[in-house]
Amino acid sequence: MMTRRIALPVLALLLSSCGQQMATRDQVRAVGSSTVYPFAKAVAESLARAQTGIKSPIIESTGTGAGMKLFCGGIGPRFPDVENASRRIKKSEFEDCRRNGVKDIVEIQVGLDGVAFAEGRGGPGIALTPQDVYRALARNPYGRPNTARTWKDVNPALPAMPILVYGPPSTSGTRDALRELILVKGCDADPAMAALKQSNAARHDAVCGEVREDGGYVDAGENDNLIVQKVEANPKAIGIFGFSYLEENADRLRGLTMNGVQPSYQTISDFSYPGARPLYIYVKKAHLRAIPGLKAYVTEWSRLWGKDGSLARLGMVVAPDAVLAQSRRIVEEMPALDGAQLK
Repeated sequence: MMTRRIALPVLALLLSSCGQQMATRDQVRAVGSSTVYPFAKAVAESLARAQTGIKSPIIESTGTGAGMKLFCGGIGPRFPDVENASRRIKKSEFEDCRRNGVKDIVEIQVGLDGVAFAEGRGGPGIALTPQDVYRALARNPYGRPNTARTWKDVNPALPAMPILVYGPPSTSGTRDALRELILVKGCDADPAMAALKQSNAARHDAVCGEVREDGGYVDAGENDNLIVQKVEANPKAIGIFGFSYLEENADRLRGLTMNGVQPSYQTISDFSYPGARPLYIYVKKAHLRAIPGLKAYVTEWSRLWGKDGSLARLGMVVAPDAVLAQSRRIVEEMPALDGAQLK
């Protein structure tokens, strides 16, 4: 009983100390996806204009994967309040969060985007399929070293143009989406690879998802604008980035079709474009009361993400009505994510 009497005041003191420490940061900090970055920044600026008593949130473009590591690092002012993600949180990341005390995470889908393939205005207008992209970019397509040097090596119907693709790094959610939505789909078009997924999942992941590192694919970092510049300057190069960057640079670049479908607002919103994907933000419930402006920042997202909102004008594809209704409910109630369905 004496132990319990001592422990309770000590616990209260620790919690009080934690609360004081949490209050040492007086503005929201968000990290993560370079694709979500321009939208998150716009929300932050809108909030600062609308509520002068709230400091403008700090938004950092770290890439989804690197952002998840920061976000899941712990609770307190040293760690971000929000993670911007161009893919859903992975089960391994969710578990990492929990190990570090980040146990109540709110998941909010804020819109849609697409993994866009683009070339400069002087390019040949290559028409691609997931199989073409897989054969061109995989480290070991179908389990064999990649010897393709031109697009014609990949598919006789394509031009004899060197394979040179500028794309996101391994820490990027866009890279994860490229893998899941395009590379793996192209790989699994081969029945033997689809069977491998059942017999040896780890081997399947390596064969279908690893990207070549011999110069055919160039990791251009988290700066999507740099990819735009590289592609515009070289008519034989192809760039991979979020659809919003293609929209923003439509006068300089041209989107490439995938399975005959052009990346567009309509084809992403109806998911007929193979690279369509949802965009998310993740919020720490433990920070909601401790960090000034955090709840207001999350609410500002819901004010701007509709069809007539400013985020759509920036190039974000608006999510279906049912998704937006669900997301608004989550913003109001802030329920913690159940990780049971994560992969």
